[in-house]
Formats: sequence, C-alpha cells, structure tokens
Amino acid sequence: MMPTARFSLRQGPLDMQDTRRGNYDSGDDFVLEYGELRFTFNECDFSERCEQAAIKLGFVGGRLGEDELEDLVNLVVNGEVQDPVSALGEHVNDCWPELVGPAERSLVHWLRRLVFRGAWLDQRVNEGELDLLFVEATGTFAYVQPDRGGDVIELSPEPSWGRVAYRR
Repeated sequence: MMPTARFSLRQGPLDMQDTRRGNYDSGDDFVLEYGELRFTFNECDFSERCEQAAIKLGFVGGRLGEDELEDLVNLVVNGEVQDPVSALGEHVNDCWPELVGPAERSLVHWLRRLVFRGAWLDQRVNEGELDLLFVEATGTFAYVQPDRGGDVIELSPEPSWGRVAYRR
C-alpha cells in the first residue's frame, strides 16, 4: 500500500464558496487538503483520478500499466519520481526541465489541480448541488446546476502537455 499523501493546492479559477461543505471520501490511503476541505481517497480511486488527469492534460495517451501508474502517482504525491519503476518515470526525469516551472504552470500542479477539481465536483453531485449531463455530440459528461436552469458549468481550460507526452 502506498503512503498517505498530503498536499495543498492554490485556489484556481473554480470559485469555491466559503460555506461549510462535505468532504469527499473514498478511503484513507491518500489525503488532499485545501483550506477547510479534506478529501480522502482509496488507492484505486486516487490512481484512477491521477491517470484521468494525465490523459486530460495530454501527457499520456490512454490507460497505463501498473508500473507506469505507480510512477504517475508518485509524481502527483511527491512532486517527482526519484526511483522510476517504468519508462514513464524515466520519461518524467528525462523531460524534467520542460515539466517544471512556475508553480501554476508545472505538470505536477495541473495533475493535482485536476484530481482536486474532479473530487470537488463529484462531492457537489453527491450533495445534490450539481447534476451530470451526458453530451452526445462530444461523448463526454458535463456538470450542470439544477437550481440555475440546468446551465452547464464552464470549467477553466487546462493546458496541453502533448509536446512532452509520454509515448510507449
């Protein structure tokens, strides 16, 4: 089992109200804290969220193998991959100067941000504040606010890491 991870994220464009909200919880293997919010994840949930974030950012092209996923999770949790167990970890270390930069522009920042954003949105669905809508045209899901006429929520765009993407 992987060690418990704790990291904070800066507030992004997604406006989170100061009201007391429930915390996302799927287990206790990983902990992500932001202000008064404390999200806890089981290993499988956290790993899947890391993988989906990497796919959304264009850093990986699809599902990862077990060792690749281990290196990706280590990158998200520790901010680096000290002892790579896969080609993905080696790729991260080889491309490191292109992956880091100002905190708000690093790959690690964006991976963490998307993991957090996904859990935050899922918790809002669990609490009935948001609904999910399947968008047939794109084959994707969108979040809508039922109390505001069902308007789709615009999420802040994320950068593409395709220029340094990991390819098998």
